[in-house]
Amino acid sequence: MAEDLIQDIGILSETETEACETVKVSKDTHTGKSRKLYIESYGCQMNFSDSEIVTSILTQEGFDTTSDFEEADVILLNTCSIRDKAEQTVRNRLNNFNTIKKQNPDVLVGVLGCMAERLKSKLLEEEKIVDLVAGPDAYRDLPNLVKKVDDGDKAVNTFLSREETYADISPVRLNSNGVTAFISIMRGCDNMCSFCVVPFTRGRERSRDPYSIVNEAKDLFNKGYREVTLLGQNVDSYKWSPNEELKGKAQIEKSGEDNVINFAQLLEMVALVHPDLRIRFSTSHPKDITDDVLYTMKKYENICKYIHLPAQSGNSRVLELMNRTYDRDWYMEKVDAIRDILGKECGISSDWIAGFCSETEEEHSDSISLMDYVQYDFSYMFYYSERPGTLAEKKYKDDIPLNIKKRRLQEIIAKQQEISLNRNKLDLNKTHKVLIEGYSKRSNEHLQGRNTANKVVIFPKQDKQIGEYVNVFVKDCSAATLFGEIAD
Repeated sequence: MAEDLIQDIGILSETETEACETVKVSKDTHTGKSRKLYIESYGCQMNFSDSEIVTSILTQEGFDTTSDFEEADVILLNTCSIRDKAEQTVRNRLNNFNTIKKQNPDVLVGVLGCMAERLKSKLLEEEKIVDLVAGPDAYRDLPNLVKKVDDGDKAVNTFLSREETYADISPVRLNSNGVTAFISIMRGCDNMCSFCVVPFTRGRERSRDPYSIVNEAKDLFNKGYREVTLLGQNVDSYKWSPNEELKGKAQIEKSGEDNVINFAQLLEMVALVHPDLRIRFSTSHPKDITDDVLYTMKKYENICKYIHLPAQSGNSRVLELMNRTYDRDWYMEKVDAIRDILGKECGISSDWIAGFCSETEEEHSDSISLMDYVQYDFSYMFYYSERPGTLAEKKYKDDIPLNIKKRRLQEIIAKQQEISLNRNKLDLNKTHKVLIEGYSKRSNEHLQGRNTANKVVIFPKQDKQIGEYVNVFVKDCSAATLFGEIAD
């Protein structure tokens, strides 16, 4: 999910996130190359990270970048399929490009990512202005696909790889504040949550060489970045073996733990790059996060005390239908471990799906009661959207009326707003270490950053600079934001 990109919003519902699902290329480059690339990204953090890889590949092949699609020779949309609304947003955006295509038929329009993988060549038929379709593992082939379109043909590559991690490609940082950056540590997903298209659009899980991850973190720190977020669909299942002949997690496990680097070890390796480099990660699966990860977080001050731990539902029967492979009690025990090891101040966020197949009112109430138990700092909340090809679409009837889904979603939102405000009140009259990421959206006289628990803090700028660490004494709060003043 795209939680860390939206800095001033701590509570996101389906209706609130539509405007936040796209990020344009904000950096114009003018190196004299013959063609210009415009790219938009939709959906999760992995897509934003992938767009940086795509840009890197194409800038090596004769492209500059532009933030104005009307100047572009190639327009690419990196898409999301997690919900129907995400796909409809992309289709509406493609309609916007019709005028450009009519004015200049030579402009190439391409669709990348999960929507491309799900629909494949069918997308060329449904959206007539689309010239190119490339799935998440086909980005190295983009120069060839572009050439094929230049020669007058449509181009498609949706091959899913079991090895591709793009570990050797240095991303071009897009929309960068020069302070925070993403590092992709793995690709794909082996979990088969019944509501989710990701295993079908991003393929099997594979982990990236940890030494390339550490080198990328070092390079970012040397360039002035002070925070990295390690990305994966399920970071806690990260496993890498130096034996190239070992393919697949089961064989890696047979090789012995001494040959394997797990996520706790990777976290430590990145934390040791420099004490001034903050480490975050997303996303954790409740069934896989270990006490070793929690103790590693506790050991290093620069590993942020924040965990995104999606629950999806608070009812064990619904969780079984979702194929989440844990029940309510298991999830609560994980939360207890986080609070015991990292303290009650550790930030925890969640994802929620309201109105999943056959969910009763009592089962919906179990989600509300779990929210009360955990006391999440913020959540990402949606009503159930059936996705073609998923296990749920094949096995279960989408039988909850839309008006009931929306009402349950509003109840979840209201509960989260209440809890978020109460959690933020606990931070009043305390001093927080904040990494300055930029100016407040409302005033250039104020700066904003986040504390270790991933909460946005806004304060008067005084003489402080973006990229610095400051201590901020918090004096006021809303449900989404802390407000304070520099303490030192």
